Amino acid sequence: MRRPLRFLAYKLELDERQVAELAMVLDTVKTERAQAEVDQRRTTAAYADLLSAETFDDAAATKVTDERVHSAQRLQSAVQASLAKIHALLQPEQRRRLTYLLRTGALRL
Repeated sequence: MRRPLRFLAYKLELDERQVAELAMVLDTVKTERAQAEVDQRRTTAAYADLLSAETFDDAAATKVTDERVHSAQRLQSAVQASLAKIHALLQPEQRRRLTYLLRTGALRL
């Protein structure tokens, strides 16, 4: 088990089924975050290309900006879907503990 998952399993007193399901949810978010980082690097390079050109291409800049926005929206949707799955997965007391971890900064989204 990875550390964040182990930490949550311990703090929330998850059973084996919950741990397995939470692992899948966290993997999905991890993948989306990694893709967002790749998109960020790619669009940064595209912005650099626009700046190095002889003339500035507004249409190309708009396209790059739209790609960046779309990437952020995909990540937001993945986080929201993951939160819904986690909410359904946890018992009320476990959700209360998770809320405490988030509010105190012991855990970040």
